[in-house]
Order: sequence, then structure tokens, then C-alpha cells
Amino acid sequence: MSLRQQGLRLIDAGLSYADGKVALSGLNLSVAAGESIAIIGPSGAGKTSLLHLLASHLRPSSGQIELLGQAPWTLPGRQRQQLRSQIGLIQQGSALPARQRVVTAVLAGKLGQWSTGKSLLSLLYPLDAEGAAGALAQLDLADKLYQRCDQLSGGQLQRVAIARVLYQQPQLMLADEPVSAMDPVLASHTLGVLKQYARNHACTLLASLHAVDLALAHFSRVIGLRDGRIVFDQPASCISPADLAALYANEQLQAAHSPAVVAPSIPRQVPRC
Repeated sequence: MSLRQQGLRLIDAGLSYADGKVALSGLNLSVAAGESIAIIGPSGAGKTSLLHLLASHLRPSSGQIELLGQAPWTLPGRQRQQLRSQIGLIQQGSALPARQRVVTAVLAGKLGQWSTGKSLLSLLYPLDAEGAAGALAQLDLADKLYQRCDQLSGGQLQRVAIARVLYQQPQLMLADEPVSAMDPVLASHTLGVLKQYARNHACTLLASLHAVDLALAHFSRVIGLRDGRIVFDQPASCISPADLAALYANEQLQAAHSPAVVAPSIPRQVPRC
């Protein structure tokens, strides 16, 4: 079975940091190729750690992980890098170099697939400006192709980071709070672009979202993560207000006592399960 026919799997996977902090524990997860899933949960739940684990940037402390049909940490370094070139990670608060042009930032999506010489040449002279413009056009940013990154707003920078991953054309796309700096209308449109890419390319998509309403509206399957563990993994239509209240219990309590803390709103939909 080819990489394009595989999704991902976690088997009793855990992650602990060098200081002893347990970030993830006992995770069992199976995602089919082409499936799109939202990950929600309170701050500190382990959402970012999970996405970096799935990007093979972090090695599990326990359990097993399979990505696109391969176990990354059993592969030689070169093969693991080849696998990573098929995984696109949209990082939270993507820190693009301030003086870098947008075209260069987008073309960086192919650095893991191009030769060293081609990559270096593209830094001096963009080798596929048309391809970069096409990725930006999907996010209504084609007119920003030759602007510097420090001339863009936070929401525009997030869309440039997404365009870079679209240009990469990965088979596994991981998005960490990809629309946090966007207004609701733009956020909804951008998630639609990610979902459309996943459908057209049989790409597996996992996106962590702070906005519960966006997760429920755009994803048919939602994972609730809390304290590094999966609390629920079920269709969006089956998630009740009680499920969400339990998932965000501490944030709701903290928000009630501190105006500076804003807990996510909990939709009052009626489960259809």
C-alpha cells in the first residue's frame, strides 16, 4: 500500500519531556487516509504536543506511532526525512522571517523535497513564483506575493503559512490553531480551503482549534483532549453540551472569576445520536 493510501495510528502512545512533565499519555487513535478531524480542548491539554508527535518532530516516550503506513522512529534518518517531506505542519503563531518575501516563504514548503542546490538557488531567485502565487490565490493573497512578511497582519501571516503547506502538497496535514488570528468569516473560509485541499488530494487533516463552534461546523469527527488524554473521539453531531462543559470545566470556572480569561463558548446544539 502506498503512502497516499495510509493515514495514521497511535497505539498506547505517550510523551514525557526531559523535565519529567507528562504531556501525553495512553493515546490510541486511528485515522483513515483522507479523513479530516478537529482536536479541541483547554489550554495545556496537549494539542500542540500531539501535533508535533504526529509530525515526527518529537519521539514518543512510550507506545507506537505509524504515519502514512510507516513507523518513523524505526526508519534510517534519510528515510525518515523523506517521510517528513510528505507531512505538512502549520504551526501556531508561525514565525516567518520578518524580512523574507512572501514568495520565498511559500516556496520553502518544497525544501524537504528539493535538492540542496535547488533549495539554495530558490532563496536567491524564486524558482516557481507561479506555483507560489497559485497557493496564495486560494487564500486571497496572490497580491502579496512579493511583499515582505513584516508588512503583513497576523491573519495574513497565518494564511501565508497555510499557503506554504498547500504548496508543499503533503499527504498528512497538521494544523495547530491555524485561524486564531482571523475574524470568524475569514476563519471559516480558510478552514474550507484546508478541507477542500484534503478532499481533492486524499490528504489526512488534523486541526487543533480553540473555537469549538468552528470545529463542530467544519469537521464531522472531533477529538476532545484534556490533560494529555483523549476524553472523547466521536462524530460532531454526537457531542453534547455536557461533553463540552466537562472538557472545559477548569477554563469555564477560571473565566467566571477572572475577566482576563476568556473560555470558549459552548454551543447548545442537541446531539443527534
